[in-house]
Amino acid sequence: MAQPPAAPPAKGRAKTTELPEHLKAYKNVWVFVELEHGRVHPVSWELLTEGRKLADALGVDLCGVVLGPKAEGTDQAIAEAFHYSANRVYAVEDPLLAEYRNEPYTKAMTDLVNKHKPEILMLGATTLGRDLAGAVATTLQTGLTADCTELAIDADKSLAATRPTFGGSLLCTIMTRAARPQMSTVRPRVMAMGDPDRSRSGEVVRESLGMVEDEIVTKVLDFIPDSDTNQAQLAYADIVVAGGMGLQRPENIQLVIDLAQVLGAEYGCSRPLVQKGWMTADRQIGQTGKTIRPRLYIAAGISGAIQHRVGSEGADQILAINSDPNAPIFDFAHHGIIGDALEILPALTEAFRKRLSVDRLAG
Repeated sequence: MAQPPAAPPAKGRAKTTELPEHLKAYKNVWVFVELEHGRVHPVSWELLTEGRKLADALGVDLCGVVLGPKAEGTDQAIAEAFHYSANRVYAVEDPLLAEYRNEPYTKAMTDLVNKHKPEILMLGATTLGRDLAGAVATTLQTGLTADCTELAIDADKSLAATRPTFGGSLLCTIMTRAARPQMSTVRPRVMAMGDPDRSRSGEVVRESLGMVEDEIVTKVLDFIPDSDTNQAQLAYADIVVAGGMGLQRPENIQLVIDLAQVLGAEYGCSRPLVQKGWMTADRQIGQTGKTIRPRLYIAAGISGAIQHRVGSEGADQILAINSDPNAPIFDFAHHGIIGDALEILPALTEAFRKRLSVDRLAG
């Protein structure tokens, strides 16, 4: 009887899920404290809050990483990291880190990791954080799970990082079993920010960059902060009103804008409206847009697919308006109105206008 042909030899490095012996010494949870022009991005404090939970589950220290020039803003960032529960801060202070450039920041971070060996490293999924995370993960030859919506410690003490996939239609959990550090990025407002404890302090470990300007190809010509642009600032708005395909026509977006103006709110939309060109991308809410965590979110004519849910379910209160009683958004909304958004939005706008006018007169 003829024997089946032998399987061809495997090419490249053999895959394994076992952690190599030399990587078992890696421990502690690190959070990159994103400092730019003397200001820390709030996502850093959100990640330290989440990092505290992970560190406690592992029984290890929570550490912040601060990269920047020797300046007052850097000192404040180090102090604040302790206030948000870091046990230790690793700091690299150098004039070459005054502006973000990938080369010196990547060198500073990878040198710290190689010397001090963290098992988990988290960064904000900001423009800066995404650029740095990809370069660091590539240099260290480790795994990176981007745009996570949930982080947890698995039964075998690995980091279980959950994120949407397949266009936001499914959630998947990814683990880096055979490499360290386990890296992830998390978008602003996905994780809740804890209250700072101003009495806390801790150990500061300072390291040098060991680099000169001639070794850096990139030069910074100018810096234009987001606050100087006309883009929407949805992520940190207290109230957000958004519309979806239930608006039916682009001119009906004005109904969303009218309600937002009465409430002093930001306004946004679901992904299909951006795809149709009805709104600009900076107003899209969801996994592929902005993640929001307002006190009140009013979603009008939005079905509530997974990719939208992960970008909005952190709101304190969600009011959903939809004509379909089986719309997925009712599964996670706190309050729901079943009806036509084109009729309900003007009624809400008028009701709020009258109520707020009365309150102002009474005040």
